Amino acid sequence: MTERKVRVRFAPSPTGALHIGGVRTALYNYLFARQHGGDLIFRIEDTDSNRFVPGAEEYILESFKWLGIPFDEGVSFGGDHGPYRQSERREIYKKYVQVLLEAGKAYIAFDTPEELEAKRAEIANFQYDASTRMQMRNSLTLPKEEVDALIAAGKQYVVRFKIEPNEDVHVNDLIRGEVVINSSILDDKVLYKSADELPTYHLANIVDDHLMEVSHVIRGEEWLPSAPLHVLLYRAFGWEDTMPAFAHLPLLLKPEGNGKLSKRDGDRLGFPVFPLEWHDPKSGDVSSGYRESGYLPEAVINFLALLGWNPGNDQELMSMDELVKLFDLSHCSKSGAKFDYKKGIWFNHEYIMMKPDAEIACLFRPVLESNGIDASNYSDEFLTKVVSLVKGRVNFVKELWDQTRFFFVAPTEYATKDVKKRWSEDTPRIMTELMDVLRGIGDFSTKASEDIVIGWITERGYHMGNVMNAFRLSVVGECKGPHMFDITELIGKEETLARIQRAVDALK
Repeated sequence: MTERKVRVRFAPSPTGALHIGGVRTALYNYLFARQHGGDLIFRIEDTDSNRFVPGAEEYILESFKWLGIPFDEGVSFGGDHGPYRQSERREIYKKYVQVLLEAGKAYIAFDTPEELEAKRAEIANFQYDASTRMQMRNSLTLPKEEVDALIAAGKQYVVRFKIEPNEDVHVNDLIRGEVVINSSILDDKVLYKSADELPTYHLANIVDDHLMEVSHVIRGEEWLPSAPLHVLLYRAFGWEDTMPAFAHLPLLLKPEGNGKLSKRDGDRLGFPVFPLEWHDPKSGDVSSGYRESGYLPEAVINFLALLGWNPGNDQELMSMDELVKLFDLSHCSKSGAKFDYKKGIWFNHEYIMMKPDAEIACLFRPVLESNGIDASNYSDEFLTKVVSLVKGRVNFVKELWDQTRFFFVAPTEYATKDVKKRWSEDTPRIMTELMDVLRGIGDFSTKASEDIVIGWITERGYHMGNVMNAFRLSVVGECKGPHMFDITELIGKEETLARIQRAVDALK
């Protein structure tokens, strides 16, 4: 195992939007592959033709492109182990179904849904296994001639794996240690269906992982009960020596911790569970996405990495390169990880703070346009300065609008509570004096104008807080915002004077 090149895969089914838990699984596979100089394969598991959803495959690929998780080979990436879409590998699977049948490791079953239902009604907790298979209509109980005749007549059948009872199956999990399951609790799983000439997941993923030389299978905890079956399948094919190592990741739990995270939890608490907005072609429903909700992809990656894994220290903010260096499967939790969506918001704030102001300003331009502002009227330098003054107050770029509206639109209304508290009978007179002072300022930069205005207030013996709050109310429309003289420097002298005059006229 130590000599093999690390090759891992992420293999979603195109049955809808990509759940955030699937994103985390792909991320862990990516980090593991990069750390060991290995390959990450993108495979599409579309053997369940009834659940196929148009557009899902493209959605999944776009999600990873946005998140910055590149694949080395697979669907749309190419490679030497294709095809990578399971529906295009029918003949390969048929060959390996035949191998199992000829070795007596599998058998053909003709039981109809009605016959199976009748058997369930007859036997409590019925399971198709060593204790019941000889009571059923299959190639173990029927003469070969009849089996051949039924197949020739086009009767639908399935191929079932023949599991021998009372055998302890050992699964060596890189996260959970050794897991032992007795084969008697396993049923004879369906491996292939003649109806659509496609294998089930269990056969297809074993064959694909073997032929694609996958060295490690890193997947969700929900697949742990299937791992003994997969071990038995590797053994049945004689592939035990090259069987991949398994690692079953902890579940993502509801924020309250009771049960698996679902889309309903996101709807209920107001957070996305999909990377991108998803338009369901069947129901027409639209589900929110992290991208459209204003999350930065780096923040989503960092947030997800720490759900069920820790770097072994107190570090929380980590770039993708740092995650690659620090990632270790042995530091993954065995128990589920609560989905603390508020922590995701915190990460987004931190990444906004870390990004250069100019980059955030670029992201802010579409927000301005969506609020009716022609962003082309403003230079990169102006927007960068605006962003620098307020970005510490926001968790999302779209929230910058509420914090900066007054830089682009002069107030026409004034916050009632601030007027009541900050605008007195003397205020219009004092604001008129202030305008005279401002007109006389040659250098309207922050420091120069602040020194002159503060000097004037002090010299006149006015109350500093009352004057400055009335000044702010006039220019901003309410008593909030960044440093007052940073605002006036940016909007300029003429606009500052016009706003004070408008307030004096409006609040007489």
